[in-house]
Amino acid sequence: MTALSALDLTLIAVYVVGVTLWGTWLGRRQKDSRDYFLADRAMPWWAVCFSIIATETSVLTFISVPGTAYTGDLWMVQLTAGYLLGRIAVAAVLLPGYFRGELATAYQLLEKRFGVLARRFASMIFLVTRSLASSIRLFAIAIPIHLIIGIPYWQAIVITGSCTLIYTYFGGLRAVVYVDVLQMFIYLSGAIAALIVLLQVIPGGWSGVVAAAEPLDKLRVIHLGGGFRDAPWILTGLIGGAFLAMASHGVDHLIVQRMLASPNLREARKALIGSGIFIMAQFTLFLVLGVALYAYYQGRAFATPDEIFPTFILEGMPAGVRGLVIAGIMSVAMSSEASAINSLASALTLDLYGPLSGRSGEADHMFRMGRLFTLFFGVVLIVGAIAFQFIQQGTPVVLIALNIASFTYGGLLGGFLLGVISRKADQKDAIIAMATAIVVMTGLWASQTFGVTPRLVDGLWFSLIGSAITVGVGMASASIRGSDAQKLRTTS
Repeated sequence: MTALSALDLTLIAVYVVGVTLWGTWLGRRQKDSRDYFLADRAMPWWAVCFSIIATETSVLTFISVPGTAYTGDLWMVQLTAGYLLGRIAVAAVLLPGYFRGELATAYQLLEKRFGVLARRFASMIFLVTRSLASSIRLFAIAIPIHLIIGIPYWQAIVITGSCTLIYTYFGGLRAVVYVDVLQMFIYLSGAIAALIVLLQVIPGGWSGVVAAAEPLDKLRVIHLGGGFRDAPWILTGLIGGAFLAMASHGVDHLIVQRMLASPNLREARKALIGSGIFIMAQFTLFLVLGVALYAYYQGRAFATPDEIFPTFILEGMPAGVRGLVIAGIMSVAMSSEASAINSLASALTLDLYGPLSGRSGEADHMFRMGRLFTLFFGVVLIVGAIAFQFIQQGTPVVLIALNIASFTYGGLLGGFLLGVISRKADQKDAIIAMATAIVVMTGLWASQTFGVTPRLVDGLWFSLIGSAITVGVGMASASIRGSDAQKLRTTS
C-alpha cells in the first residue's frame, strides 16, 4: 500500500484546523438559546437544504453505497425516489404544524396535540436512539482513517470528535449549518475526483466501465420482481423508502431542527424538497463510482464491500487528490456528528430541562445550559465511539446501535400521524401506541436478526409497519377507553 504524502497530510490538517476555526468564528454573535439552537430562524433555504444533505450522509453512506453497486447494481436509485416522495409528504402534512407558533423542537408538536408527557416521551426516545446511533457513526469514521492513515482507532475518534465539538460548542446551529454546506462540497469534490481518476486509468474510460458492467446487468435501476423481504424490489424502495424519509425528515429532531431554523414555511419546504432532489443525484454519483470501481478491479473479491473504496483511495489515488478524498471522508463524519450534538443538546435543554426546572423563560440561563449540554453530548459520543472499538463487531449491542432508528422511527412517526388522523385519541392513547410499536418493532427486528423467525420483511418496511401499529393501537385504545368512560358516565 502507498503511504500518504506530505501534501496529503497537509491538506487534511489544513481542512480540520480551518473548519474548526471557521465554525468557532461563526458563533461570535450568539446571545440566547434561540440563536444557539435555531440560528435566530434566519437561515436561507439553500443552506438548510445542503445541511440536511450533509447531516443525513454518514461515513457509512460514503463508503458503503459504492460497495453496494460494486457487489450489485444501481437499485438504490429507486430508494432515493421513495425518499423524495416521503419528503413531499412531510412538506404537505407535517411541516405546516411546525410553523404554527414558535416551536423550537420537533416534539413540541406532540405537546400541542396531546400534552407535555407525549412530548417528553418522544424526546427521551430521540435522546437515547440518537446517542447510540451517532456514537457508532463516529466509530465508523475511525475504520477508514485507521486503514488509510494508520493511526489507532481511538486517536481518529478523539481528533474528529474533539474538533467537531469545539466548533459546535462555540458556534451553535449557525456554525453547524454553514460548516455543513462547506463539508458537503468537500466530500462531493472528493467523490467526483475519485471518479475522474478512475475514468482516466480504466482502459476506454466510461466505455470501459459500461463494457465491464453491462454483461452482469450492473447498470440496472428498476427491479420489478421481488417481495417484502427484498430491498431492491421497486415497492420496497418507493413505499418503504417514502415512510422511512417521512420518519427521518418529519419527526427526527436531527433533521427537523434545521427546518425550524428557516424563516417561514415556504423556505422550509424549498429546503426539504430540494434536498430530496439533490440526494438522488448524490446517490447516483456514489453508485456510479461503485460500478467504476468494479471495472477497475475487474470484479476482485474483497473481505467486505466497505473495504473497496478505502482500498482504492490508498492504492490508486495520486498524492493531493488522496488527501482531498480523505478530507471528504472526515467532512462527512464531522457534519453528522456536529448535527447530532447540537440537536441532542437542543432536545434535552428545551424539551426536558427547561420545562422541568421552570427556567425556560430565563434566556441567559438556558443559553448557558445549552452549551453545557452540548459539551456533555460531545463527550458522550466520543466515549461511546471508543467503547464500540472494544466490542466485537456483529454482537447485539453493535447491531442495535446500527439499526436502532429502524425500530423506533415507526413509533414516533405513528404518534404524529395519530394526531392528524384521530380526533378521539388523547395523550395516554398516544404514549401507549408509540411504546407498543417500538416494543413490537424491536421484537421483530431481533427475531429476524438472530434467526428466531424467518426473515419476513426488509428493514426498509419497518417505518411503515411501526406507524401502522401506532395508529391502530392508538385508535383502538381511544375507542376502548372512550367506551369505558361512557359506561361510567351512564352508570353514575
